Amino acid sequence: MIAMLDPILLSVLAAYSVVLIAAIMFGGKLPTLVVMNHTRTQLVMSFVSGLMLGIAIFHLLPHAIYTINDDQAVEIVARWTMIGLLTMFLLLRVFHFHHHDMADDAHDSQCVDHIADHHDHSSASGSDHSDGHKHDQHADTHSQAKTKSTQHISWFGIAIGLTIHTMIDGVALAASMRADWILLESYQGLSLLVGLGVFLAILLHKPLDALTISTLMTDAGASKTSRRLVLFVFALICPVSATLVLWGLDFVSTGSGIYIGAALAFSAGVFLCISLSDLLPEVHFHSHDRLKMTVVLLLGVGLALLLVSVEPEQRHSHNKHAANSTYDWKNSTDDLINGSYGLINSTNSLLNPALRLS
Repeated sequence: MIAMLDPILLSVLAAYSVVLIAAIMFGGKLPTLVVMNHTRTQLVMSFVSGLMLGIAIFHLLPHAIYTINDDQAVEIVARWTMIGLLTMFLLLRVFHFHHHDMADDAHDSQCVDHIADHHDHSSASGSDHSDGHKHDQHADTHSQAKTKSTQHISWFGIAIGLTIHTMIDGVALAASMRADWILLESYQGLSLLVGLGVFLAILLHKPLDALTISTLMTDAGASKTSRRLVLFVFALICPVSATLVLWGLDFVSTGSGIYIGAALAFSAGVFLCISLSDLLPEVHFHSHDRLKMTVVLLLGVGLALLLVSVEPEQRHSHNKHAANSTYDWKNSTDDLINGSYGLINSTNSLLNPALRLS
């Protein structure tokens, strides 16, 4: 184990932090740069969900097992994965913060406006004008109710839920970097790859969180300065959390690697819950653009798998090398014991004639 954090490891984390902060600030400005309608938002969410699903299964879970040097490694990983999944599920259930599809609100409002326009047109064609007026009132009431609900989610769900969610992302990034650093400690030329898969998943996911915060703050009437300040503080949470966890893992880590492995497995459960919470509602409640969303989902999974395929074979050879060393040591010990028995037998053969002569 490394007694102190290596400067290269800290440099990689610093680079990740700068990119994450820039991505989050960009996510807050996304509505002013691109029209994020319902379909575009769902396509982005499907891709990111596929990537997170692949990172959890292809990266975090195997690395958790590789890191834990214990006969019960698989059982330990399974328990911590379930704990992570249930923890995120309960956070989602309590705080309702995972509400990325702000375009749903705009989509519903457009539908309401379309209905109102349709009835106004019918009124001009000779239908009852009072019906159109009633539908206009219904549209206004629906819009006001949605705005009040959005403001409620903003200040009570988003502020707490996304903060906890982002802190957990920091745990995932730190644990992944620490595990990869251990597996790559003999291959310093590959040190820039530490935690790359988890970093990409967080990088593509955080702008959606920033979009949510920015949209809800705008609906609540917050000023541009307030939105920027909140987004900047939010952008610092993951880097700060990752830094603290990285130092903590270095302080409490033991030769068994159980703390790092547990953190990886916990993060895998969190990633599984987040990705499925984005995918399953789309499967059940939306029937449009199924082919497009399936394709981008598979692209996300494919990117996660590609990250595994480009990794050098030596990356996962750490425990195998340790196992082979143990096996060679056992064989050497057996040879030494057998040689000792042979020496004893030879000595007895020499002593027996001498005893007979005496």
